[in-house]
Amino acid sequence: MDCLFCKIANKEIEAQIIYEDEKSIALLDVNPLAPGHTLIIPKVHTDSIGAMPEADIGPLFLTVRKIADMLDDAFRPEGFTIGINQGPASRGGIEHLHIHVVPRWHADNGGSIHSIVHNPPKESLEEIKKKILNESH
Repeated sequence: MDCLFCKIANKEIEAQIIYEDEKSIALLDVNPLAPGHTLIIPKVHTDSIGAMPEADIGPLFLTVRKIADMLDDAFRPEGFTIGINQGPASRGGIEHLHIHVVPRWHADNGGSIHSIVHNPPKESLEEIKKKILNESH
């Protein structure tokens, strides 16, 4: 497989790894949005959270928490933005699940998660809920 993150997980490519356990690796993003911007990747290739074995999801998010704690200790940010770009429309670039942990400060010139996309639904929230729950209209 020619996946950059798999090569990093297999130690075929060097990266600035700040944490590793049996299931995940946390590395500094090579194009950081802020000091400490970190990516958490599962060691086993998966392209989406939905394709991940259920038993591996909890440990991955425990790593997210550990990394947020480490970054908090190191940088004392005023907050974090934590997110996943999944699928081609998200423009994530690498089709190996990765979770961004970005330290945030009031004066960092960034926006909230709501600034990423602006495509409000045309249906009501009630109609959307029915669609999600697969209820008839």
